[in-house]
Amino acid sequence: MEKVMVFAPHPDDDMIGCGGSMAHHVRQGDQVSIVYMTSGEAGSIDCQPGVLAACREDEAMRAAAGLQIEDLIFLRYPDGGLEFTPKHLDALVSIIRTRQPDRIYLPHSGDSVSDHEATHRLVMEAIRRAAGPWHPQCGPAPWRVATILGYEVWTPLGTIGSVQDISPYISLKLQALQAHRSQLRSLPYDQAIAGLNRYRGIMTGQGDYCECFQLIRARL
Repeated sequence: MEKVMVFAPHPDDDMIGCGGSMAHHVRQGDQVSIVYMTSGEAGSIDCQPGVLAACREDEAMRAAAGLQIEDLIFLRYPDGGLEFTPKHLDALVSIIRTRQPDRIYLPHSGDSVSDHEATHRLVMEAIRRAAGPWHPQCGPAPWRVATILGYEVWTPLGTIGSVQDISPYISLKLQALQAHRSQLRSLPYDQAIAGLNRYRGIMTGQGDYCECFQLIRARL
């Protein structure tokens, strides 16, 4: 059994980037946790931020429940203004040391959305700090994450380091994405992601539908 942790800049990024892989982990008996950096309150001009944040958190819970994932953490940092701060880093280091994940998924290093870039930078630095004998305020026991994979959301990867066949889980993934109704009203990205996963399957030859990742660190 593996402990798996997914860091998502906004509710829905987790399902877009690695929803099929999360379903695969659950099927294998792995423990899956999802950490939402923001609640996506800036994701619509038709809804007040506080109302939209509550809506998107509810959508995230519904989507995760569809994959039988219940361990969700909402950090509620500002949507569109995620910053690289000591306070944010301490929080992430504490989460990593407390939960001790074997595998982490996060946005890949070249994803061009600002909150995605910030999430990547924050999580990678938190992983580094969590493994060292520093920052006692974040917990006394260092923890080294064995496997780190960068998922693709809005900026497809140019170089692929790891492939997961999600063909048995594509329906579950799309159902989970469709739980994010507030976002699909303006952009039917569930269709776009189905197309990307089909493209990845065909071009890698690893399955009918695949998720591809930047390989940042592999278990030794």
